[in-house]
Amino acid sequence: MARPRTLHRAPTTFQQRVYNIACRIPAGRVRSYRWVAEQLGNPHLARAVGQALKHNRDPQRIPCHRVIRADGSLGGYAWGVRRKQRLLAQETRQVGRPLSSSSSRVRLTEF
Repeated sequence: MARPRTLHRAPTTFQQRVYNIACRIPAGRVRSYRWVAEQLGNPHLARAVGQALKHNRDPQRIPCHRVIRADGSLGGYAWGVRRKQRLLAQETRQVGRPLSSSSSRVRLTEF
């Protein structure tokens, strides 16, 4: 019996813009959903940014784990918050930047 095909939609223009901004966040750094929305020109789009990142099908190329809540909490992650935390910790070790000591919050860093 043949496997059912999964239909994948191409990213929308908005999603592509969000992904391009996420790709500019350096390894070992984090930015808020609001920051990404501000880069798009409208800080009120923070929730839409989260939804766009939720549909990221290529987390190896598009580092959506680097986007967190403005209060420093990790927010959601399609592959689980623990994995998001591990990825961030791994990146910060690789680039030599320590995360804040709190396990549930990280410090937002700016350019």
